[in-house]
Amino acid sequence: MAHGHADSGRRQFLRSVFSSAVVGVVAQVGIELAGARRLSAQTNLSPDAALQELLAGNQRFAANQLTSIDHDLAVLKEKTVDKQEPFAAVLSCADSRVPAELIFDQTIGHIFVTRVAGNIATPEIIASLEYGVAVLGVKALLVLGHSSCGAVKAAMKADGVPGQISALYAPLRQAVEQSGGNVDKAIEANAKIQAALLRSSSTVIRDAVKAAKLRVEAGVYNLATGKVTLN
Repeated sequence: MAHGHADSGRRQFLRSVFSSAVVGVVAQVGIELAGARRLSAQTNLSPDAALQELLAGNQRFAANQLTSIDHDLAVLKEKTVDKQEPFAAVLSCADSRVPAELIFDQTIGHIFVTRVAGNIATPEIIASLEYGVAVLGVKALLVLGHSSCGAVKAAMKADGVPGQISALYAPLRQAVEQSGGNVDKAIEANAKIQAALLRSSSTVIRDAVKAAKLRVEAGVYNLATGKVTLN
């Protein structure tokens, strides 16, 4: 009788272990599939929806309600080893106070970011953004200026500077001329000018816009409030 109880106990134990293992496998597969769906779904956004996702993320950032840090980074890293599927691209300033992923509450693989002082559309920057549009399939492209931009201020003063820093002045000159001496107006004008340059000088970007596959917009990030305002 005792032997029968022992066999019964072992069978119950094995069933329990097996069930736990199955549940664990199912849960792991579920996590992996969820991660895959989350990443692949990014490129299914329309240009309007992609832009709204950026702005919604910025609202969360400004309200100190970030959600991107809650994502399973291990899953995200695993799913982005072999490919990337960002839904938007951002051309922002190299300023250390302008971390694009945080500003828009996005995480690994979500946005394709190019950064250069003064957020200017240089040939190298345009080439990089064309890659984002033609190869990666981003649906929104945002040129992001920011308050108190040092590059714009320097261009307005046009003082002598060391090295090649003055190379930034020429691309910013038009915005300076339109500003009437107002730094904030120059920053806003520069974002608009660079966005217009992207639309006009790049056949890849221009064709994508004409085909309604891409939106190109300009905006300014306020360092004090954390908010992005479209121009």
